[in-house]
Amino acid sequence: MRSQKKKSRKWLKVTGIFLLILVIGGSAYAFTVYKSLKNAVETMHQPIDRKQSEKREVPVAFKEKDPFSVLMLGVDERKGDKGRSDTIIVLTVNPNNKSVKMLSIPRDTRTEIVGKGKEDKINHAYAFGGIPMAMDTVENFLDIPIDYYMQVNMEGINDIVDAVGGITVQNDLDFTQDGFHFIKGQLTLNGEKALAYTRMRYEDPRGDFGRQTRQRQIIQGVIQEGASISSLTNFSDIFASLGKNVKTNLTFDQLMDIQKNYKEVGKNIQQMEIKEQGTKIGKIYYGLVSADEKQRVQIELKAQLGLN
Repeated sequence: MRSQKKKSRKWLKVTGIFLLILVIGGSAYAFTVYKSLKNAVETMHQPIDRKQSEKREVPVAFKEKDPFSVLMLGVDERKGDKGRSDTIIVLTVNPNNKSVKMLSIPRDTRTEIVGKGKEDKINHAYAFGGIPMAMDTVENFLDIPIDYYMQVNMEGINDIVDAVGGITVQNDLDFTQDGFHFIKGQLTLNGEKALAYTRMRYEDPRGDFGRQTRQRQIIQGVIQEGASISSLTNFSDIFASLGKNVKTNLTFDQLMDIQKNYKEVGKNIQQMEIKEQGTKIGKIYYGLVSADEKQRVQIELKAQLGLN
């Protein structure tokens, strides 16, 4: 009986801004993809000098299927500017209930900046002290351990979107940004248009919340296009774009452990938002979060992470 060779193609959707990991097995072509993937992840890997969180008694063990958290920062690194983390999303991943909770934190949220000894906008933490200070500040604000980070250069969105051949989004607001007019309805965006689509904030009556919605649409669009079979021929461009624009302290081996032990979580992504009241202090706009609202969010995230 003649045996038939079977090729298995499966995309690992490591939930985060544009981190698409392709796992293919069973052929010389698969080995080429695997090697390209590993090289890209090694380029993305950027460890940080930060002690384990005091809110985490023992390190996360992916092989034991421990719940964990990832801080995703979208940084607008324009020429001559270190950049601020204008996109702040916290992912809490729990393989036991097979879910991911995605919390968007508005960039103007007023909170203590850990390491600076003062209150300021939460997105200033990155400008003051880079990834470690941003992680410490978000961890203090939410009272949960922040285990890993993923940083995306927002200027690189166009490269990533173009690498997957463009994306489709469902736009719910008619607006113009950076010379592009976006009508309501289904839109197909190339990289340049996608970047403009994520930047608009002032014309949106929802302010930062509307902008966060569009950012999540871009993330989902990239994942959907990247996961299509047609994108397999573009794997080199996709991995090159990720290597240039994404940084994380997750290693290749850790990502492979996630792929093996957390396969089901990507099917159940739940969006969370934190409510705040806008006000001006010293002529500067801030978003203030009430004690009750902060406690509500903290309780939900602690439950997701299996913490008391």
